[in-house]
Amino acid sequence: MTVHVVNHTHWDREWYRPMESFRARLAELVARVCDQLDTGELRRFHLDGQTVTALDALAVRPDLAERVRAHAAGGRLCVGPWHVLADNQLVSGENLIRNLLTARRVAAELGLRLADVGYCPDAFGHPADLPRVLRGFGLDTALVWRGAPPQRSRFRWRSPDGSEVLAVNQGYYEPEVLWEAASAADRLATFRDKQAGRDADGPYLLLNGGDHLAPRPLPAGLGDGAAVESTLAEYFAAVRDAVPTEAVVTGELRHPGDWLTFVLAGTLSTRLYLKQANAATETLLESWAEPLTVRAGRATATGLLRHAWDLLLANAPHDSICGCSVDEVHRENEVRFARAQQVGEHLVERALLDLGLDTRPAGDPVTDAAAVVVVNPHAAPVTGPVTVDVHTAPGHTLAGLYDATGHPVPYELLETESTPLFCADLDILPDTRDTVRHRIAFVADAPAGGWTGYTAPVAPGEPAVVPAGSAGRSVTRDGWTLTVAGDASFTLVDAATGRNLPGLGRLVDVGDAGDTYTYDPPRTDEAVVPVLREARVHETDVASRIVVRADLDIPAGLTADRAARSTDRVVLPLTITATIWAGVPELDWRLEFDNTADDHRLQAHFPTDATATTWVADTHFSLLERPLKAPLGPLPEQRGYEADAGVAPVRSLATLPGLAVLAPGLPEVQGIEGERPSLAVTVLRGVGWLSRPDLRARTAGAGPQLPTPEAQCRRRITAAIGLRLDADESSVTAAAARRRAPLRAWQLRPGAPAPAPVSGLRVDGAQVCAYKPAEDGDGAVLRLSNPTSAEVVATVSGVDGALVECDLAERPTGATPIGHRVTLGPFATRSFRVTG
Repeated sequence: MTVHVVNHTHWDREWYRPMESFRARLAELVARVCDQLDTGELRRFHLDGQTVTALDALAVRPDLAERVRAHAAGGRLCVGPWHVLADNQLVSGENLIRNLLTARRVAAELGLRLADVGYCPDAFGHPADLPRVLRGFGLDTALVWRGAPPQRSRFRWRSPDGSEVLAVNQGYYEPEVLWEAASAADRLATFRDKQAGRDADGPYLLLNGGDHLAPRPLPAGLGDGAAVESTLAEYFAAVRDAVPTEAVVTGELRHPGDWLTFVLAGTLSTRLYLKQANAATETLLESWAEPLTVRAGRATATGLLRHAWDLLLANAPHDSICGCSVDEVHRENEVRFARAQQVGEHLVERALLDLGLDTRPAGDPVTDAAAVVVVNPHAAPVTGPVTVDVHTAPGHTLAGLYDATGHPVPYELLETESTPLFCADLDILPDTRDTVRHRIAFVADAPAGGWTGYTAPVAPGEPAVVPAGSAGRSVTRDGWTLTVAGDASFTLVDAATGRNLPGLGRLVDVGDAGDTYTYDPPRTDEAVVPVLREARVHETDVASRIVVRADLDIPAGLTADRAARSTDRVVLPLTITATIWAGVPELDWRLEFDNTADDHRLQAHFPTDATATTWVADTHFSLLERPLKAPLGPLPEQRGYEADAGVAPVRSLATLPGLAVLAPGLPEVQGIEGERPSLAVTVLRGVGWLSRPDLRARTAGAGPQLPTPEAQCRRRITAAIGLRLDADESSVTAAAARRRAPLRAWQLRPGAPAPAPVSGLRVDGAQVCAYKPAEDGDGAVLRLSNPTSAEVVATVSGVDGALVECDLAERPTGATPIGHRVTLGPFATRSFRVTG
């Protein structure tokens, strides 16, 4: 019944203070820990589960570096295994993998010893694929807490692909037990009794520390066997054989918690602009910068790629990406996202330049023909819409569009304006030229992993007038008829199947008396839907589109006692655009408005026409089935509990029978039970407090009671969602990947010809998760996934070199190269070193 005492701190890099304010205290803590380790007051200390703590401290206290290294080498100081303690549901699977890869690199650079335990102490729930990620780095244990089944203190946790780790469910915050020496023995006995109620067999784990606290050593007299200073690895070794093989928990850990063990599901939608920026930046690096860098052979780009990932990872901690920090923190988050995107776009531009595609707008504006290149980031041919700005000389206009074979291609003119165009580079003198910008859209066909060219003839004349459309509420294309209703929702009728689906994209606004952690309905609520004001129809050879103007007349906020929505009202003018592109079996739904109201939640509902009890969503590498629920579970009656919010994290895809919703960057979705089951996607949640103690849906505070006025999201709100009348696993997961990373197009430098079609990496039968430079600089790494429940055989082509299987840490797992046919079991991933 020994208590293993692990001295530690849990260090939120930023939360109720900005990062630099916390860093100053962190440097003081590291110095104090070094002193205590020097004198023997502490035998061992875990400097949290992230290498960024050491990196941040040593950046401002380099004089501590040798002491830190010495204690790490002696096994007295441990960090990791992560670089940052991410909210592991709101970031991509590749983000988690880069997190662990970065930790290994940083630990090697600083001379630190990494913990060999999958330490995830304070994430707001845990994704189903986390055991797979940990096992890919040789980690077969996990310390979890929020979302773990409260009745189980230890269990075997299994991913959909079968990967399994030994999991311990233990709260990380227990500083009070040993804080005061005089009461430590009594408190330790109370702690042991509490643990015995969860696990009669022992031994027990006491995580002696908490948020931003300096360590208190084990009081004298407790080291007699009742409590011993230990490490996480030693504790897991002691319990490894005590967990029965049948004690298995599968899938995600989002179980309702015990007392004060909150999942805090509202963080999925707090400050959604952060989630959208994160998804866009992940896509830029994973789908564009890395594969193009590999294709171009830009070995010198490794440093920039790492820098971009470092910036992105700095926004991954739960208090950052979850939006539940003070406003200053999230202003810095937005700057980090912008910096990472600047680096990513530079890498894309330089890779394209090395591949013979100069997208820099230098030189005389075109007067004869503009060359456009469409690039496909997917390892399969894609037909899809693309938008590009074509700049011509003043007094000139576009006279057509032709593909690489010379065939005319229909296009839409979306915008036109006279504008100066500036360009400068290392080999280009700074210059500004007057131009006319023509923004056009068309449906392109692009080869797998490559690009194709289009030519836009230019002729003298005034720019064409952008069509204004005509009054109307219905369009028909490719057998689909789309009609807008009086509440600005849409009815879709499919002539081929006879299906009739009303209420698609129905917006419902309700009050929110909660905080950044938890949605909380006011006692007296009012649900509001928009009222249609105007609808205009745009019909071209490229697309059929309805542009809707609607008014959402809602309460301006809450009453002074926060019990109801206020009687003061504001009108939010909405623009909703629904588009059916020619030859693309998908509805493109987009919402834009300026939010000028407070304390409310807005969701877009997409009902199906079939009965259902479950819905399916994509996680990091797998499709996951979840039960349909009521919009909100019963409100707790005791202090220290939370209601089941009904929402769940989604990467980019949610399905009901016959219906798929594609919503990258909008990770909060509800599968709502009813006569017409529906998927509700949250597009806005505005609140004004970091945490409040007076909620009904969570009956205790979750953090400091600090105002966060910028969490009201009084800003431009945009949401883009795709809709397919299909739930086939293979087709909808491919569609979700295309929605995350659509085709992109650039005008080439004036005078350049349109390029012929060029293909690259192609994978038939599976998805590409990563195609990236190897961490050690030797070749590339290709990672394939099968997110579906059926085994597949994938064929790989368009790569130079053999495929040698490796793990997620990029270590070879077999010396013999395999062929280019790869079998992937249900929900499987496989990684390969591409060697020359």
